[in-house]
Amino acid sequence: MARKIVEEKLITNPEAKAILEQVKEDELGEFQRRTLEFARKFSKIPDKEAVKLTEDLHAKLQLERSDAIQIVNCLPGTGQERRAVLTVKGRFVSREQLSGILEIMKRYR
Repeated sequence: MARKIVEEKLITNPEAKAILEQVKEDELGEFQRRTLEFARKFSKIPDKEAVKLTEDLHAKLQLERSDAIQIVNCLPGTGQERRAVLTVKGRFVSREQLSGILEIMKRYR
């Protein structure tokens, strides 16, 4: 049977986990089972908190949504870890942004 993409949206690991857990595991394909296993292993906060944290990072610090999602997926603890996640695209990240990320993340840990 042909599959049709209904919607394409970047989501966090906890959101993916919540979506996949709505389906009975015996109805999941191999790829979905592996994705669910990964999401269960690496999700660090509940899905509803992940959504709120992503929106806070995006709105309050003007981070791109994809960068906010990476921060939520990793929840980096040190400034160096936060900088490593955000400098992948080769842009400069200010100390103010890094400390802002930490302050927002503290509310969700």
